[in-house]
Amino acid sequence: MSRFSAILLLGLSLLTTPAFANEEQHHLRTPQGGWPQSGVFGTYDRKALQRGFLVYKQVCAACHSINLLSYRNLAALGYNEEEVKAIASEYTIKDGPNDDGEMFERPGRPSDHFKPPFANEKAARAANGGAYPPDLSLIIKARHDGEDYVYSILTGYGTPPEDVKLMAGMNYNDTYPGHQIAMPSPLSGDDLVTYSDGTKATPEQMSNDVVQFLSWAAEPHMEERKRIGIRAIIFLMVMAGIFYAAKRSLWRDLH
Repeated sequence: MSRFSAILLLGLSLLTTPAFANEEQHHLRTPQGGWPQSGVFGTYDRKALQRGFLVYKQVCAACHSINLLSYRNLAALGYNEEEVKAIASEYTIKDGPNDDGEMFERPGRPSDHFKPPFANEKAARAANGGAYPPDLSLIIKARHDGEDYVYSILTGYGTPPEDVKLMAGMNYNDTYPGHQIAMPSPLSGDDLVTYSDGTKATPEQMSNDVVQFLSWAAEPHMEERKRIGIRAIIFLMVMAGIFYAAKRSLWRDLH
């Protein structure tokens, strides 16, 4: 084997080894049927988005903020104006100052951003044993493998192998790097929420739904982007055909 071939093989092995190790470490899962928003023609499942919002609201929102969304954005999930107002009014928002220079509290409005669970990062860390729950607005885009990774984290809790010793306050998760995560399993039992459409709220179903909601939260204009992209491709194909026909016509007599 030549020196060049040996160096090439060594380089390829260095490039591929981390990928295999990463795949073995993370144990990624995809829900049965895949993600409806995937692919060129994929769209969001509005019923799943509403179920996912319910899971976020009743479970995840106790620790995790979603600061880039406003309550009025929920209209894209299929909620009407009155429903959006009712959801926003469930929260108390600090506002002001008033005419006396004092801050005051009022019911939430559709224009308000989602109320965070903690006043600041220090308060969040104090309530979670020093760990800081990340904002979930862009969590799907911020993690490699996106939906599959977050879904796998949510469904990856279990009993650690005998040779794994957990540190104090940590939980075993076969997807999280190192397999030890500070966050306890948030969706560990059935029927933590009650779906109005009668769907059984299993941990896998709740994980599926909340991941779809977070995928929408990270890219609420995805469907519009895809529609514009498809129209642009069709336009370019038509124009290419027209230009080709014009070229054939202009140069026909020179052949």
